[in-house]
Amino acid sequence: MFDPDDLERIRSAKDEWEEETLEPTLERFGEREDEFTTDTGGQEVDRLYTPDDVADLDYLDDVGFPGEKPYTRGVYPTMHRGRLWTMRQYAGMGTAAETNERFRYLIDNGSSGLSMAFDLPTQMGYDSDAAMSAGEVGKSGVAIDTLEDMERVFEGIPLDEVSTSMTINAPASVLLAMYIAVGDKQGVGREQLRGTIQNDVLKEYVARNTYIYPPEESMRIITDIFEYCAEETPKFNTISISGYHIREAGSTAAQEIAFTLGNGIQYVEAAIDAGLDVDEFAPQLSFFFNAHNNILEEVAKFRAARRMWAKIMEERFGAENPKSKQLKFHTQTGGSTLTAQQVENNVVRVGYQALAAVLGGTQSLHTNGKDEALSLPTEQSVRTALRTQQILAHESGAADTIDPLAGSYYVESLTDEVEAEAFELLDEVDERGGMLDAIENQWVQKQIQDVAFDRQREIEDEERVIVGVNKYQVDEEEQMDVEEVAEEEEQKQVESVEAVRERRDEEAVDEALASLRDAAQGSTNLLPHIVDAVKAYATVGEICNVMRDEFGEYKQGY
Repeated sequence: MFDPDDLERIRSAKDEWEEETLEPTLERFGEREDEFTTDTGGQEVDRLYTPDDVADLDYLDDVGFPGEKPYTRGVYPTMHRGRLWTMRQYAGMGTAAETNERFRYLIDNGSSGLSMAFDLPTQMGYDSDAAMSAGEVGKSGVAIDTLEDMERVFEGIPLDEVSTSMTINAPASVLLAMYIAVGDKQGVGREQLRGTIQNDVLKEYVARNTYIYPPEESMRIITDIFEYCAEETPKFNTISISGYHIREAGSTAAQEIAFTLGNGIQYVEAAIDAGLDVDEFAPQLSFFFNAHNNILEEVAKFRAARRMWAKIMEERFGAENPKSKQLKFHTQTGGSTLTAQQVENNVVRVGYQALAAVLGGTQSLHTNGKDEALSLPTEQSVRTALRTQQILAHESGAADTIDPLAGSYYVESLTDEVEAEAFELLDEVDERGGMLDAIENQWVQKQIQDVAFDRQREIEDEERVIVGVNKYQVDEEEQMDVEEVAEEEEQKQVESVEAVRERRDEEAVDEALASLRDAAQGSTNLLPHIVDAVKAYATVGEICNVMRDEFGEYKQGY
């Protein structure tokens, strides 16, 4: 990138600067810290970066242009100058009717995409009237038991006019089937449906634990979804391979992208083994990353992830379709960084994290409400979170040029460092037999737990400052209104699912579930049978129980 003679002059000039300018200043004033490191990686941050730190950088091979390999600068030629990122706000409010009301509120306030949160029973494949669901119905998101609930969520919201992301994993096939069924009832062509299901079960074994079936059977369901959607819903992203929850569990930035791309590799291998062509399903893969507080590290992480995925898809899987090599991702600001103390500070944290995501070239963004460390966000805090994105888009200038930090000696150097560390981790995963084996042997979990432990110790020892928590505290906290789910809402939901069971055609339900059981016992694609079952108003629990019976349930450590 630089002429060797120029580099030599720069090195000589730096030596002279250190001796004549820096050293006298250090002797008089010193520096704030003995050592500066990145946010969670602990990588040392040098005092100064010069062309010498990127001397090996080849612009065309390592940086390039937007919309072309290696996609470091973005997956689209015009990026946010052509179309702004999709502004999603995560919402799921107890009942389907409340969620519909919140979705309409977000659309009226300028949200360009919907993001759907589900309660814990739905995430685990239980109906609201199941014994396991008691006390949890509608608490962490919306309760969905039957197609009637999904119809109510999207009442008055045409599915050909919105893009919907659903944070659902083990029962993702069932919720996707319900979304398709709602579209069918609205008269929306399946080829017009846009959105994403998270559908990333591997990270559940690593970080969240809302799994149902064993890994092998989970992979079968996922590859069935890939095959079905490539034909039926080509604009719908079939998986959102999630680093978000890996980072929430305590990982470093490099671990986040390494283990996320490692999961992606596992999904691609499973689909190829199932007989699918990589260039048929890979364009529908998407990713989901976290945005934390260290802006420059996060930008480097996003840039490195794009470059890595292009290399992996081309060199490892022989992908030829450019869309197969483009890492498209949604970003959510860091929930684990939000503090219950001085919640107003969270508005600032979210703003900086959102800036990192935009500078890093995200395709979609959710900004957390300031009160999410306490409860589901209120309408006011959701509006502020959405306005944060709109101010970034229309007032900050951050979206007006593509990859504006490219060429920064520090950012380019850090991009290389994060990429190198992540590839080292992927090499270790390969040596351990791939992500499935590394997860089942608890190696991945151990890497993350070690980092999380060290970070917590640093906070407790005040080596790492968390404003309002271990420094700059206040004696009295301002009282806040928080969103709460009324206890009577659970009983209403239980009565609702019972009423659907009484009204539906029981013979049609039995026939659809029997057909699904036959498919599960064989090798037939499960999705057409699941769509038939939801259209007969079989419940989430009934459908998942058929697959529980046939596939078994996963118990970690057994």
